[in-house]
Amino acid sequence: MTRSERTASFIESLESPYPDWLTEIENRAVEDDVPIIRKETAALLRFIVKSRKPERILEVGTATGFSALLMWHASGESVYIDTIEKYEKRIPQARMNLDMHARGMIKLYEGDAADILPELSEQYDMIFMDAAKGQYLNFLPQVLRLLKCGGILITDNVLQEGDVTESRYAVCRRDRTIHGRMRDYLYELMNNDELESVILSGGDGMAVSIKKER
Repeated sequence: MTRSERTASFIESLESPYPDWLTEIENRAVEDDVPIIRKETAALLRFIVKSRKPERILEVGTATGFSALLMWHASGESVYIDTIEKYEKRIPQARMNLDMHARGMIKLYEGDAADILPELSEQYDMIFMDAAKGQYLNFLPQVLRLLKCGGILITDNVLQEGDVTESRYAVCRRDRTIHGRMRDYLYELMNNDELESVILSGGDGMAVSIKKER
């Protein structure tokens, strides 16, 4: 185990545990090789939800519902969440998990976020983006439209296992398009006049952005 792995393990040992039912959902996702948020991302989400107390959250990328349920539980089971999932094979498991535990407070939208986001009109206190990485930049205009002034946008996996820091020609040819799109997305976050943003290196990289008050 490396020093950074020991540090992450130590920090994780200090955090409050998940309820058993949430741990079971997490473990099943890992067993089924479903990509879900890392421990560092989960800790950040719990901290932000507990400290900012959002009333409505939008999640782009449900997977099996673990992150939505984690945020819902962190809120004291009081927040309303809308979540979007495109991958048909994951939707039945996500719907079962949400229906079983969230008591109707998490609404699952089935389909491509590119189609669903323009149809939404609710204003959200918090948006968590964890979907197709190459589409983040395309989603951003609609995400900003839906995010309240003073609201927070969290984007996961922005460092792409470190690839985003490499030269375009140092990454595999098949990954160059998404490499360029993620770099463009991060540049937009850091230079958009509507946002105040910071990039964190924990997990696979997270960007935290606040929509400025007008």
